[in-house]
Amino acid sequence: MSWFESFILGLVQGLTEFLPISSSAHLRLTAAFAGWEDPGAAFTAITQIGTETAVLIYFRKDIARIVSAWFRSLTDRSMRSDHDAQMGWLVIVGSIPIGVLGVTLKDQIEGPFRDLRITAATLIVMGVVLGIADRMAARDELGGRHRAMRERKTLKDLGVKDGLIFGFCQAMALIPGVSRSGATISGGLFMGYTREAAARYSFLLAIPAVLASGVFELKDAGESGHISWGPTLFATIVAFAVGYAVIAWFMKFITTKSFMPFVIYRILLGILLIVLVSAGVLSPHAGESGG
Repeated sequence: MSWFESFILGLVQGLTEFLPISSSAHLRLTAAFAGWEDPGAAFTAITQIGTETAVLIYFRKDIARIVSAWFRSLTDRSMRSDHDAQMGWLVIVGSIPIGVLGVTLKDQIEGPFRDLRITAATLIVMGVVLGIADRMAARDELGGRHRAMRERKTLKDLGVKDGLIFGFCQAMALIPGVSRSGATISGGLFMGYTREAAARYSFLLAIPAVLASGVFELKDAGESGHISWGPTLFATIVAFAVGYAVIAWFMKFITTKSFMPFVIYRILLGILLIVLVSAGVLSPHAGESGG
């Protein structure tokens, strides 16, 4: 991998990680359109450490409060009813599905799931799902001529059941094209949470999964030697810088705006990809020779 490739892929990772459009799909497609080798699941996992570092810094006050309360709740029973302590447990519970499925489906994630036809299908299907969830949220928030406004849930209403559902939604992002934030936010909107609450929990929930995946891939990559360390670390730094700017913008955007621009983009990109693969312009396995 060249330094130019690593810069572009790091830029793509930072721009797309927090938006509901799938960063893994865009890394895959960027390589395919440019005629580069597929950066691979290891590169994706490691560069995501950069974007998750942006989450750690952006939400540092929330995270510090949650971690502190969670540790105190281990020895102080009175703390177990504290919302921040409960959030610590809910992040752990919500991380279980992706942890189990990530290990179980590792070979599929690094192989068949990277087929561009699957990526196109998930872009479209999850785009429709996000669109429906967004419309439901808008109806609750705005009401209508014959419909009263309905109050949506916040993170104070989050329990173990909803935390697990969020977790299973997040696990769907193991398939390129689904989008971690897109799946978890959609699940949250269907369960009646506000856009801001669903997005905030989505970002917090991603921290253990992404960091664990990155460390796991670092260990494997170190043992195999099949990774260009310099360019990969450079891409990770670029992803961090761009990702921090994107998450700050996105958290402000969702408080007043609809997800429909992302829905339309996903569907159009999926259709374009199907057309290009069907016409033979792109192979469904374009760029998969590399790691």
